[in-house]
Amino acid sequence: MGLPALEFSDCCLDSPQFRDTLKSHEAELDKTNKFIKELIKDGKALISALKNLSSAKRKFADSLNEFKFQCIGDAETDDEMCIARSLQEFATVLRNLEDERIRMIENASEVLITPLEKFRKEQIGAAKDAKKKYDKETEKYCGVLEKHLNLSSKKKEAHLHEADSQVDLVRQHFYEVSLEYVFKVQEVQERKMFEFVEPLLAFLQGLFTFYHHGYELAKDFSDFKTQLTISIQNTRNRFEGTRSEVESLMKKMKENPHEHKTISPYTMEGYLYVQEKRHFGTSWVKHYCTYQRESKRITMVPFDQKSGGKGGEDESVILKSCTRRKTDSIEKRFCFDVEAIDRPGVITMQALSEEDRRLWMEAMDGQEPVYNSNKDIQSEGTAQLDTIGFSIIRKCIHAVETRGINEQGLYRIVGVNSRVQKLLSVLMDPKTASETEVDICAEWEIKTITSALKTYLRMLPGPLMMYQFQRSFIKAAKLENQESRISEIHALVHRLPEKNRQMLQLLMNHLANVANNHKQNLMTVANLGVVFGPTLLRPQEETVAAIMDIKFQNIVIEILIENHEKIFNTVPDALLTNTQQSLSWKKSNDSKPPSCSERPLTLFHTVQATEKQEQRNSLINSSLESVVSSNANSILNSSSPLQPIVNSSDPELEVVKPFRPSSPSPSRKAKALYACKAEHDSELSFTAGTVFDNVHPSQEPGWLEGTLNGKTGLIPENYVEFL
Repeated sequence: MGLPALEFSDCCLDSPQFRDTLKSHEAELDKTNKFIKELIKDGKALISALKNLSSAKRKFADSLNEFKFQCIGDAETDDEMCIARSLQEFATVLRNLEDERIRMIENASEVLITPLEKFRKEQIGAAKDAKKKYDKETEKYCGVLEKHLNLSSKKKEAHLHEADSQVDLVRQHFYEVSLEYVFKVQEVQERKMFEFVEPLLAFLQGLFTFYHHGYELAKDFSDFKTQLTISIQNTRNRFEGTRSEVESLMKKMKENPHEHKTISPYTMEGYLYVQEKRHFGTSWVKHYCTYQRESKRITMVPFDQKSGGKGGEDESVILKSCTRRKTDSIEKRFCFDVEAIDRPGVITMQALSEEDRRLWMEAMDGQEPVYNSNKDIQSEGTAQLDTIGFSIIRKCIHAVETRGINEQGLYRIVGVNSRVQKLLSVLMDPKTASETEVDICAEWEIKTITSALKTYLRMLPGPLMMYQFQRSFIKAAKLENQESRISEIHALVHRLPEKNRQMLQLLMNHLANVANNHKQNLMTVANLGVVFGPTLLRPQEETVAAIMDIKFQNIVIEILIENHEKIFNTVPDALLTNTQQSLSWKKSNDSKPPSCSERPLTLFHTVQATEKQEQRNSLINSSLESVVSSNANSILNSSSPLQPIVNSSDPELEVVKPFRPSSPSPSRKAKALYACKAEHDSELSFTAGTVFDNVHPSQEPGWLEGTLNGKTGLIPENYVEFL
């Protein structure tokens, strides 16, 4: 039930009922006043809490912004860069949100606290002042009235009239004050309906604006959130594969630590205790020593593993001789003496064990260094890139694409090993491999077929994309620009041997088909990269650093799948440039017989007959044109090394292959016949006519190792001519 109305007519009567009604209004005003005071107090507490929250969130955002991810390896994948950038993106969103919150807090004082305090002070305060005045006038009026009524009737008439006039004036003033008070009370009661509620509405509107700003930020953040979610999932998938590889390597290292040493630029390295003479006698100081056989340089770094710090300056000497120390000549075990060219006296060293001493002795005595090359697990397998190999892969692909292209987890779910081996034995049997049908019986499960395909690729003597190109592919995947990555991988693919590239193309076309059905089989391009990266592009040396690069191997496979049509069906720009250079070279030399340095891989020795000279010149020019033209076509259609083509019916024209000694002198020189790009630890680009030093056969078939400007590289064997 609401408050009864205060009638102005009741002010004159000033009845008890009027007074009760007035008291109910006064009580409501007191209640409103107390509520507003509490509301202002709570509002200030809320603003203070919001300020503290904003400050805490800003500090949180600053902490996120300051932290930088450091990934293992010398480069990051796009997914890792997205994840590394995520903390800064989070910080930016939080800061933008807090900027809006601060604006809301600043407005809150103006739109909520100030209006409420103003209403309480000006309106309710004015009503209280009017009440005080009303109470005072009531007391005054009642006092005058009582005094007037107590006058004796015997007073003079003039005196009584004066008293009546004075009472009338007081009554009139009391009546006016009563009217004003009633008016003020009713005014405040009406004002509170809007002047009290309106600031609250403005405050809520500020809250809504803040939340709407947060909603807009969330919408803007949505694209990055989606990308980040995908990157996180891809990184998690790669982590799972990498973790198993690292764990497997750790177990191998535990079982056979000496068979998994890192390939090092040093012939021998490790900890040795070096005897040092002091004033009070001798002491044995632990050093980390390295020895390089070519330069005979020994470097000794004093280092204490317990303190984790160096104990002095590095020392480097040139080895003169190394002699085993007899057991009875020194109290310490496992010792040997080293003499240096540039340091007087004998350096006595103590190895960590007898085996360790033997290795140091062998290295320093000029023995061949003991290296540990990572042998492919399946290097001794019978799998080859021959007719049988292509037949097996085609049969597996045909079976997958006709019967299991939509199976979930295709290529990720592995088959039973015994079944896989049995299927491989059937497929690799020359009797069945020669059969023309491409179907694999339906009794073989799809997961068995896919596992057989992967196993066969791993059984090849080397990875399909070859050890010598592994670093180049990884380097290409680490380029910042996606277009540059595709271009570099495009060129590298066309430098693979013909059969490797054909097999790779066959496989990538199939994997693209698998990826196109990812909604059913759940195998996206990223998932296929995780599965096939370590199979097609595994490193020669098994180390943690190599395992950390698996993510880039996966990216290479992703690029091959996504761009398979361009990569395998078009010629890279680099090869086109080399072809144009070769054709230009040929054209400029059509008018004269080629010199020895200009002839492509074939030396022509003719009899000394002047009548044959013109015929020989014509034939040589014809041969040269055939060579260049053939090589240009070869470059456009394959990446196999350039081969000379000579058509001669002249019995007096002897064609002799270039001299290829099995172990040529280290000073042997060779001249490049064509522009090319060498492969090794460093990249060497050269043009026709470049002269290489120290040219000798490498361990890779079809490649020579040579030095150019102090850098060593592998050059295609058919690109050079020995001088």
